[in-house]
Order: sequence, then C-alpha cells, then structure tokens
Amino acid sequence: MRVALVNPPWSFDGSVYFGCREPHLPLEFGYAKALLERAGHEATILDAQLLGWSMAELTARVTAFAPDMTVVTTAPSYLFWRCAPPELRVPMATVEALRGAGGLMVGVGPHGSTTPRAALRKLAVDAVIMGECEEVIVRLAGEEDWSALPHVCTWDPHGEGGIRVNGGPAAATFTDLPALRWPTDWVARHRHQHHRFDAPAAGPGAEMETSRGCPFTCTFCAKENFRDAYRKRPVPVLIEELDGLIAQGVEYVYFIDEIFLPNEPLLTALAERPVKFGVQTRLDLWKPAQIELLGRAGCVSIEAGVESLTVAGRAALDKKCRLGTDELSERLILAKRVVPFVQANLILTSDDDPDEVARWRALMAEKGVWSNDPVPLFPYPGSPDYRRRWGLPDDDAWERAVDDYLVRFDHFCDIQDQRPLRLQELEARTPLRAAE
Repeated sequence: MRVALVNPPWSFDGSVYFGCREPHLPLEFGYAKALLERAGHEATILDAQLLGWSMAELTARVTAFAPDMTVVTTAPSYLFWRCAPPELRVPMATVEALRGAGGLMVGVGPHGSTTPRAALRKLAVDAVIMGECEEVIVRLAGEEDWSALPHVCTWDPHGEGGIRVNGGPAAATFTDLPALRWPTDWVARHRHQHHRFDAPAAGPGAEMETSRGCPFTCTFCAKENFRDAYRKRPVPVLIEELDGLIAQGVEYVYFIDEIFLPNEPLLTALAERPVKFGVQTRLDLWKPAQIELLGRAGCVSIEAGVESLTVAGRAALDKKCRLGTDELSERLILAKRVVPFVQANLILTSDDDPDEVARWRALMAEKGVWSNDPVPLFPYPGSPDYRRRWGLPDDDAWERAVDDYLVRFDHFCDIQDQRPLRLQELEARTPLRAAE
C-alpha cells in the first residue's frame, strides 16, 4: 500500500494553543514511515508546515503521490499532543482539500484519542486512530477490513450513532522503535532551535525522543489517552539517531520527553558529542550531582515544572513533590550555575498569593532563573482536571473546555496576543492558507 503521512499547513489565529508556532520534526510520522517500510509498504511524509507549502501545493503533492491511504494529524508533532489546538479547523480543511486524491482518509492525534466519535464526524475521514498511532497505522495499511481492528473508530451503520469504537487508545511498544533518519534538506531548513535562548542558532536544530510517558499524574497533563506509561528507548539507538543528525549539521536537539529523567549512560554519551540540547523535567527528581552532569553533557535549556509555590497548591495539582519551595529554589539556582537557561513553569492557582509569586519571581530573576507569569490552566480533555470537573470526555468535551476557559479567565497565556475564540466559531472559519 502507498501511504501519505500529512502534517497540515497550520495556522493558529484565535486558538487556545500553548505550543510553539515554529515547525518541528513530525516524530510520529517518522516512526510510522519506518515501520510501514519495514512491513513492505511505500510511505512518504508530506509536511506542509516544515516545507512551507500552501494547501494548494500540499494537495498537488498528495495527488502526484497517488496514495491508497492518507493519514492527517490533528496536532503539530508529538511534542504538542498534550497541548494541541482544541479546534480541528486546519485538519478539517486539509481532509476536505485532499478528498478524492488521498485514497482512504485517516485521522490521528489527541482529538481522535480522547473524543473519537466527535473527531470522526468533524474530520469526515474513514477512520480515526485512538492513542499512539505509529503501530496502528501499519495495521490499517495491512488490512482491508478495519471494522474489527482495535484502537480504531470507524463508520458502522449498526454501531451507536452509526459509529463503531473498537477498544481504547493504543500504547506503542516504543522501546523497539528504530533510529530515525530525516532528509538532509529537511534538516537544513529546520533552523528553529526549540526553547533555546542562550545563543543564536548557528546551525540546524532537531527534535528527538529518549523516553515517552510520565510516572506522575499531575491534574493538568492531558496524557490519559496517549503517551502515558513511562518507557525508555535504548541508548545505542538514541546515539545512532543523534549521530545521524550531527552528521547532517545539527548543533542543538530538543528532547520532547514528557519528563526527561536522569539517565547517566545517555548523559555520558552526550558529553562526548558536539551537540547542545534542551529538556523539560522536574528538578526535585534530580540529585545535585546529576544536575551537574546534565550541564557537563551539553544541556543549555531546562524547562522545570514547579507550577505552584505552596505545598497546598502543588498537592492540589497532584504533583507528589517531596521538596519544599525553598529546596526547589535551591535546585533551580544550582541548575542555573551549570545550564545557561533555566525556566521555572508556574500555573495560576488559587493557593498562590500574587504578591508572593511576584517576590519569588524577582528573587529567581536575581539568580538568573526565569519564571513565567502564572498561566491560566486550560482543562484539556484527557487530563485529570477535566475528569474531576465533568467526568469522562464526551463528544462536546473540547467545546466545553474552551467555553469554561473563556468564562473563567480574562487574561491568557502570554503567547496568545488576542482573546481566543469559541470552538464553534473557529471551526466554521476557513484557515488562512486554505485559499492559497
């Protein structure tokens, strides 16, 4: 089977979207392509965001490839599955543009994983995959009848509302995934170095994944239906992938892991290579000697989850943090001594006094640690926060979450330069690039 793996030409105007707007390597499609080819299929990744294609050019590329099946993602890269744009307007427009040229149409991403019926209806595809998608894509390519495949939602006149949902979200083995290889011209145009602030880019950046999932269940994290259980890739495979990127000129890698935990064999290998890297982690899980090793290994950017400055606030977020605020502050300051940029993430909570937050942020700034203005918490479907408020997500979960966010807050994330729109209004709009 010929399979096209499509990342749409994203636009985010009016969206509740906390992720980076720059293109990133589509890791889920990299894995899927490798597994498809291993199974004897022909696959190509058509990344309209990375390659700067309009919808018209993307449609022409898909038409020229003439796939038997086209897979469209509803989030720009695995990095942002946990904080995806709530609306599906760009994927909806992409599916519509490719209809008739793409063969069988499949949706993947957090929306189909958490609200499969709604995603199937909105996208009007032949199927949506629930959960981590790379292995399930291969199963779809190898089967003519999808009605009994697990982790798949399809149309069925005998199903509830004309839809069949088979099982729950998939969790990939992950530990057996191969080292990824990217076209050299893709790497060369990937000038963005995600979450790097210590120096201007002198060469390409890239993204990699050393682990997937997280052993914690913080209330704000939307990982209940994908990227949940913690798994690690073997260090030799990681080094093979990294060495390939370095050979292509990459000077900085961002590890997209939900939580980058101490891994001394990997850090030792990184220290031997001419590459810098960034991570997101919790410094309460790192011993001082491990933080120093992280710096020696080439880490230049740490995004550290603190979230709240009170024990009660962290407990309400189910952080299970064993350190007090003073001890967390000491870890942040230690990290800043060996890593050029350290960020302490804060979430807006009722337990934190704004004046105390301002004093703490000023103190951290004096020590060189940057902390954000506390961000209003969006109740992502698939997070414990959503479930505690309304129960398991139903077909209106994304609409409910956006409306609640707009009612509760009158100021938003600092990267949202306009008031977000309601989901119904956004999904009724045509993406800016669709008409090009």
